[in-house]
Amino acid sequence: MTVDIEPQDTGRKLTGGHVLAIFVGCFGVILGVNLFMAYSAVSTFPGLEVSSSYADSQTFDDRRLAQEALGWTASVEVPGDGTLILHLVNATGQPVAPAELTALLTRPTNREEDQVLDFTRVNGAFVAPAHIGDGQWRLRLTGTARDGTDYRHNITFRHFD
Repeated sequence: MTVDIEPQDTGRKLTGGHVLAIFVGCFGVILGVNLFMAYSAVSTFPGLEVSSSYADSQTFDDRRLAQEALGWTASVEVPGDGTLILHLVNATGQPVAPAELTALLTRPTNREEDQVLDFTRVNGAFVAPAHIGDGQWRLRLTGTARDGTDYRHNITFRHFD
């Protein structure tokens, strides 16, 4: 017994124009998404870390060893009352009073919420008012120890209310 099955004619045919439209549409979506992502990356990039990475690398090990010899440890506390508390202690756990210290609070992905913090000393810690929303933050510390040693430290932390 043989059964002849004939394909049904739906009245629509796949033509070269349809294939071209599908091809152009798919690649158009891919290109559009790539352009959007490239624009988003460039428009939120915070900029250069150093003016010359080569020149900075030439003294990196010396600066790192000198900073490690200080024995300083830094930690951040965000109590939720609109302040940021920086604990900067030496190897024995005593608060450190550097000759100079500046702090920049940033988001790792953009500059819009950057804040230069104005610290005051409270019970050995550094306290500053800060507007800290939910998410990831970076505290960039730069300063000088009393003996003239440069100090640089980045603390990345997450904050959620």
